[in-house]
Amino acid sequence: MSHEVTLMSRAGCHPCEIAKGELARICGELGVPWSEVDVDSDRELRAEYGDRVPVILVDGREHGYWRVEEARLRAALA
Repeated sequence: MSHEVTLMSRAGCHPCEIAKGELARICGELGVPWSEVDVDSDRELRAEYGDRVPVILVDGREHGYWRVEEARLRAALA
């Protein structure tokens, strides 16, 4: 089963930059595609995620927010 990871973030967000680096490393090691979506690009996304960014989605479902929990993410992608 293939997975997909999405990082919900915003420009100028230091925790988002940290999460982006961690996702690039982890997903790169596992060969899992990932993408980044700027929540400020869409009013509905901004309303949904507000100040909780970064939010990590796995296969379109919320997996966690504020930081990447590496062991938990690796387990979800295994």
